[in-house]
Formats: sequence, C-alpha cells, structure tokens
Amino acid sequence: MKNYYYYDDKECEFIPVEYRPLERVIYTLSLWILVGTVLSACSLSVLSFSVGSPAEIALKAENEVLYRQLNNTRSTIERLDQQIDEIAFTDNDVYRTVLGIDPISEDERRAGVGGVDLFAEFDSYSAQTSEILRWTAASLESIERRINIQKVSFEEIKAHYNENKEMMRHIPAIRPINGIILSGFGMRRHPVLGYNRMHEGIDFRARVGTPIYASGDGVIKSANRRGTYGLKLVIDHGHGYETRYAHLSRTADDIRPGVKVQRGHKIAYSGNSGVTSGPHLHYEVRRNGESVDPLNYMFADLTPNEYIEYQRIAEKTRVSMD
Repeated sequence: MKNYYYYDDKECEFIPVEYRPLERVIYTLSLWILVGTVLSACSLSVLSFSVGSPAEIALKAENEVLYRQLNNTRSTIERLDQQIDEIAFTDNDVYRTVLGIDPISEDERRAGVGGVDLFAEFDSYSAQTSEILRWTAASLESIERRINIQKVSFEEIKAHYNENKEMMRHIPAIRPINGIILSGFGMRRHPVLGYNRMHEGIDFRARVGTPIYASGDGVIKSANRRGTYGLKLVIDHGHGYETRYAHLSRTADDIRPGVKVQRGHKIAYSGNSGVTSGPHLHYEVRRNGESVDPLNYMFADLTPNEYIEYQRIAEKTRVSMD
C-alpha cells in the first residue's frame, strides 16, 4: 500500500501521513468513486455529442423508416404516372380520334405551374430528405393536375358523344367475335407465303363455325370470295367507315348485299377459306379508304386492362395467320 506525505515547514522535511486501516480504505474508495464519476460524465457527454440522446436516437430511427417508406411510395407514384400516360394515350388515339375531336397535346397535359417555388419549405432538411420530399410533392401535384385535365377531357367526349349518337351507332366499336387476338395490325410475316407484308387487320382465334357479329350499324356492301381472303364480307357503316371480315365458312342466312344490319347483328361464321395457317377471323377497319388499327375501335366492350393485354399480344406476335 502506498504511503502519503506532507511537508513540515518547521522541520523542513516530509512527514509520512499516518492512516488507520479503515480511514485508508475509505479514502481510497472515495478517490476512485470521484474519478469514476468524472470519467462517466465525460463519456456520456462525448457519447451524447457523437450519437445523440435517447430521444434523438429514437427520432433518427423514425426518420430512417419514413425515408424508406417515401422511397417505396416513389415506385407506386411512378406506376400511377405510367397508368395515367396509358389513359391519356387511349383518350387521344382512340376516343378523341374516333369522335373527330382534336387531341390534347402532351404539353397541355403536363403543363406545370410557374412562379414561386412551391416546395421551398423542404430545403431546411438534409439534401437527401429534401430531394425525396420535393420529388414526391411535385409528382403528386402533377398527377392531380393531369387527372383533372383527363376528367375535363372525358366530359368533353361524353358531351360530343351525346350530340352525335346517330353517328356513334355506325362506328365499329365492338369486337366482332369473342376470341383472343392472335396477330395485330402492322408489318407481319405471312405464315404461308413466307415474306413480310402489311397486315391491315387483326386476327382472332376462332374455331370453324364461330358466330361473327357486326361491329356497328351499316349496310352489307359485298359478300363473296376474294383471292387470299377466301369468303369475305364487307359492311359500309357510312361516315367514312367500312369493316371487312375474311376467311369465313359461310354468311348468316339473312345476309346479302343491301341488307341493313345493326351493331351486334349476326352476319357470318368463321372458317378457314383462302390462304391461311389455320381457322380464324381476319378483321379490318377502314376509315376514308385507309386501313386503321381495329384495336383502337373496340372501346365499347374492352376494359382498359383488356385493351392493354390485347395491345401487348398484338405487339409481341410478328407472324400473322393470313
């Protein structure tokens, strides 16, 4: 055990301090407790400065959870934005085109709001947090604005439709047959002739003898055999529209040139006549003498999901049935 000394001025020498055993133990323990308290206080101070208080640690953990949630929300917002793009495409290229209404430009649909910075309040946060908050707020604001524009567009379409119901009954607006699309509109390789050429319609899967229906009001223009088309039926719908149904097995009993038909009227039965790779229905829509994609004229009985699925199949398949 160490000895402790004090200096005696009178004697001019160091005199050892005499402790009783109990006093020495108490003194030593007190010294260590004091040193331990000081070191603990210093450690807590350093820890609090570098890591934070318990409340600050809890708040930091909560912020990390919120940041991750915002990032997850970002992917959801991107999907919503894509779905609005698809609705806008259908609105312009189907509904407004069919009705003869001028399409809404992309600039109009995505028109921003000028002037003051609407999201300056987020700049007080860290750069990472500020960026995600700004993006989220701006995207939601854009989606809300585009939805409002789309609502106005649908109201305009509805009003135009109500004013032109007579014409709308003649537009080919339904599927002529209840079947899956096998090949779409555009350049396709002919399965028999073996070269690429313009496929001016779409091919529906159909067994021989499946009923086929008029896709709009009109008059039977012709029903005869025509080269590679086999037995083909043509309906003149007026207003510049004409539909063609090819590779038929036979026409319905009451169908002949000059007969008026209404949308949904049974006009023929599918077959395998002409040059084909198997039984199906080849269906065309012509507007002012030009072939157009029939998929864009099935808005009366296709849901948005069905339309997207049909479009996916049509784009994927590069070989036609005829």
